[in-house]
Amino acid sequence: MDDGIYRNTCPRNCYGTCGILSHVKNNKLVKVTGDPSHGFTKGSLCAKGYAYTQFVYNPHRLKYPMLQTPRGSGNWVRISWDDAYSIIGKKMIELQARYGSNLASGYNKYSGNLGLLHYATEGLFNSIGTHTKPVGNPCALTGLNALEYSFGKKFSAVPEDMTYSKMIVLWGANPAVTNVHQMKFIYEARRKGAILVVIDPVLTQTAKKADLYIQIKPGTDMWLALGVAKLLYENGYASNDFLNERGEGWNEYINFITHGITMQEVYEITGVPPEAIAELASLYYSIKPTATWAGLGIQRNSNGNDSIEAINSLVALSGNLTIPNAGLYFMHFDVETFPNKLLNLEGPPNELVLESRSVDISDYANNALSFDNPPLKLLWIASRNIFTQDQNLAEWKELFDQLELIVTVDMYLTKTAMQSDLVLPAATHFEEEDLNIGYWHYWISLNQKAIPAYYEAKSDLQIARELTRKLNQLSPGFSSFPHEKEPIDWIYEEITPEIKHLYGINSFEDLMTKAFHKKEKSIFPDDRQIFRFFTPNENNCVASKAPGLDSFTLLTPQSLLKIHSQYEWVSWLNTKKDESLIEISLAAAKKKGIADQDKVELYNESASIIGTARISNHLPDNIVLTHQAGSNPINQLIKNKDTEKPDSSTYFYDSIVRLRKWEGYNV
Repeated sequence: MDDGIYRNTCPRNCYGTCGILSHVKNNKLVKVTGDPSHGFTKGSLCAKGYAYTQFVYNPHRLKYPMLQTPRGSGNWVRISWDDAYSIIGKKMIELQARYGSNLASGYNKYSGNLGLLHYATEGLFNSIGTHTKPVGNPCALTGLNALEYSFGKKFSAVPEDMTYSKMIVLWGANPAVTNVHQMKFIYEARRKGAILVVIDPVLTQTAKKADLYIQIKPGTDMWLALGVAKLLYENGYASNDFLNERGEGWNEYINFITHGITMQEVYEITGVPPEAIAELASLYYSIKPTATWAGLGIQRNSNGNDSIEAINSLVALSGNLTIPNAGLYFMHFDVETFPNKLLNLEGPPNELVLESRSVDISDYANNALSFDNPPLKLLWIASRNIFTQDQNLAEWKELFDQLELIVTVDMYLTKTAMQSDLVLPAATHFEEEDLNIGYWHYWISLNQKAIPAYYEAKSDLQIARELTRKLNQLSPGFSSFPHEKEPIDWIYEEITPEIKHLYGINSFEDLMTKAFHKKEKSIFPDDRQIFRFFTPNENNCVASKAPGLDSFTLLTPQSLLKIHSQYEWVSWLNTKKDESLIEISLAAAKKKGIADQDKVELYNESASIIGTARISNHLPDNIVLTHQAGSNPINQLIKNKDTEKPDSSTYFYDSIVRLRKWEGYNV
């Protein structure tokens, strides 16, 4: 590669999707800086972004394809890419011959890299015909469904517009940790006099900066939203801009908030004092425009869908949907406006098996274990680390036991990779071309190949191309993947005339010079758009069962310097002493005889983990707080609930644990 500055985009599952300028000298990435042309990140990166040089040249990165025999033994042997492709190809072909279709072959891929060309994994499996594939979204599906119900589409306001809001309500969102770039727009609004309100069970880093902080019991956001709406309506403060004409379900909604609930119920269920709810209602009435951001944490419990719909309805009732610089924030899915040629690649038909077999990604192991015609036998894992990220680990171990070949594509030897037969080294985004679209902001940006591959690492697309050649060499016509197409060919096909118009791009070459913002603003409403009000009833207004007297709700938010297990190998960002901290309330510490820094055990029917106690004066009595990943990951304690709906996010925050002082000698 030539010395110089290249344009990259951070592809992590993060609000930022940051524009990066990569400084390259002698084929080495020597420095990264923020891209000033990117209007959301405005030339800055987060700490994780600035650490990318250590991420790329980390001694723990995988260098070559590796085969482990037997699985889980740690007996790894370096093999060639050709040998790796032969192992995979022969197994795929043998399974097809054995079962008459490719349903025994499947994949589990999620959000480790959100670049459009990483849909090569989906394209590869599509190209072999009917197979087993994941569906759903464990993080945000509940909230997205609620948006679809309220707005008829996945709606989220333009984040830069928050600068001009006069009040900002962060409801279960902690951008000081999870969306640091949004903080500059919040700070700018506050410099102009905006009020900042934070609603959260935990006194987060963002909550500490608020003018009004409301501490709420986990999973009770729906009742707070209904209570505030009730006060607004009964005091004659509801907006009449469009409610009667364009608001479906208005009468039922109003009937419920006036007759179906009492404020006493709201106080008791939410744990929020009457004065705080009255103050929030007063602010919603008196200050406009108000921007309201419903965070992902709200919808990670069994009441999540209803809570988001209730918040949407409060925003509408308060008159903050129809005025500039107000609106509602969650996340959008504008990536669906692109052709997504790799994702939608069509494979050859199978006359006996007409459709691929879908697996709910939020309950993948349980679902896959139920298959017997044929059972799942080959699993390809990409862009995720199941054993530090997913729930139902006992079922995952059972599934792994029945699999005949497990292939993991990753940059590091993760806990999941360590349980695989074959590990393929993945390229970082500096070593491949791609195209990125954010799900929070509305910018599109190019990702250029800036440096040569790290040893023998390859992109998902390159792996798909080369494996296709091997498959067709072993069994002509087995895969229809267009292996001859270069990455740039796929990117060109995404930049259609419609996309150029949408983003104001004249040609692909424009993207070589800067990022582009979507021209059309995502605001509500257009001329004909209908808003559907939340329709509470006796079924969805049943308060969640609080943890028992000796139990605690387990909350596991993201930390500042990691995204799940990503970046945990970067020593600039992590120290081992931080990874096992378990935050407990002062009341819980007294009750259990636990002192600060004592070793404590969290346990339930699924597992037990040991950590170091950190006593908080601000944490509610029945909440335990810890972070994800680390050497003893917290997801061991998380299991799907019987009540979980198949079209929902995982109910991570319905997890209940017990706590005791650790009396053992070794941790």
